[in-house]
Amino acid sequence: MTIKLFNTLTRQKEEFKPLEEGKVKMYVCGPTVYNYIHIGNARPAIVFDTVRRYFEYRGYDVNFVSNFTDVDDKLIKAANELGEDVPAVAERFIAAYHEDTEALGCKRADVHPRVTESMDIIIEFIQALIEKGYAYESQGDVYYRTRKFDGYGKLSHQSIDDLKVGARIEAGDKKEDPLDFVLWKAAKEGEIFWESPWGQGRPGWHIECSAMAKKYLGETIDIHAGGQDLAFPHHENEIAQSEALNNQTFARYWMHNGYINIDNEKMSKSLGNFVLVHDIIKEQDPQVLRFFMLSVHYRHPINYNLELLENAKSGLDRLKTSYENLKHRKEVSAELTDNNEEWLEKLVSLKNQFIEEMDDDFNTANGISVLFELSRQANYYLMEKNTSTTVIDAFSKHFQEFFEVLGLKLEEAELLDEEIEEMINQRIQARKDRDFQLADQLRDKLKAMNIILEDTAQGTRWKRG
Repeated sequence: MTIKLFNTLTRQKEEFKPLEEGKVKMYVCGPTVYNYIHIGNARPAIVFDTVRRYFEYRGYDVNFVSNFTDVDDKLIKAANELGEDVPAVAERFIAAYHEDTEALGCKRADVHPRVTESMDIIIEFIQALIEKGYAYESQGDVYYRTRKFDGYGKLSHQSIDDLKVGARIEAGDKKEDPLDFVLWKAAKEGEIFWESPWGQGRPGWHIECSAMAKKYLGETIDIHAGGQDLAFPHHENEIAQSEALNNQTFARYWMHNGYINIDNEKMSKSLGNFVLVHDIIKEQDPQVLRFFMLSVHYRHPINYNLELLENAKSGLDRLKTSYENLKHRKEVSAELTDNNEEWLEKLVSLKNQFIEEMDDDFNTANGISVLFELSRQANYYLMEKNTSTTVIDAFSKHFQEFFEVLGLKLEEAELLDEEIEEMINQRIQARKDRDFQLADQLRDKLKAMNIILEDTAQGTRWKRG
């Protein structure tokens, strides 16, 4: 069995053939860290964490890189509004990103490069494009000559003559052509800046990923991934920059996840339906949100509302109950029964089916269907009078494997009472120190572990939820 994935570049499913046998070089565009992430940011984090997990499950060594954009227009605006400097805002929301995504079951990337820590390689990349004639300096800005790159538009499947100036780019008198996009922005008065051969300034958005992907993964990578909204112009521009400089394919496979709607409407601040993960997981189990996201194929749009989230919770609870019932039955089961082989064969078949579904463009929706069938078969098995520890262990192993691939937890680590008391004492001290951010983080962490806090006149009490 081989893994097939849908390649946005060719618009068809292709057999995955890595550059180096047994290894995967994978780059996923990360967030601009000016605020807490919304559920639109959470979807690629969950989806491509699952892709990574599945590659690892199938025996691949995955080098997974995901960046942080820690300086750009949005960060500068946020810093001005908060009365802080850009690095302080970025640092705070990078920490919040890790906290939120780890609650969602996402593993950290092998490398999380930051733009502000990659300025030398970005400047070198731009300078090399200028030397090759693909870029030019104009009044302190540097622009990319879009029409000079013959393959422009191949990812989004658009003719260059039909294209409009991409997002975050404004056509102006400084450009030779309205389609040219910015690589380096001259600093405005009062803005954060870095020194460069073209004066004080900072990078444009698109150049960051080209430079960081090259540094950490090489000139050609296996998979480049991100949200559907990034395909154009961001990923299109990355291809133009990287392939113009390196004279070879930038990424062999491009993967993009679909959009998220809120109650069947596009999520936007103007509609007041902008949902932050930080807020959701204060009220909802983050594992339920992950399960919900994976219940729809990653390329399809997904609709979010509380009713659908509650349905996902019910489904996840059913699966966990089946697993817990297996654990309890094992205590009274015999070592062997006459029908072991029949049930073990069924489990081998279910595992093969799970792999077959996941091999087909990481179809987690169908993979979850197999998981429900595993649950159904486990329930049937437990109705038998005589059960075997051998079969129960096999059922349990399948639950554990499938849950691990999907980044879901079957069991929560049990906190000891003294550990809970220590975390509560830390929270009390944080409130005394007026470090309300830390206090909230500790409260949310305890809540995620099913520990409910009650602040009373007599002090803080806790109970298990």
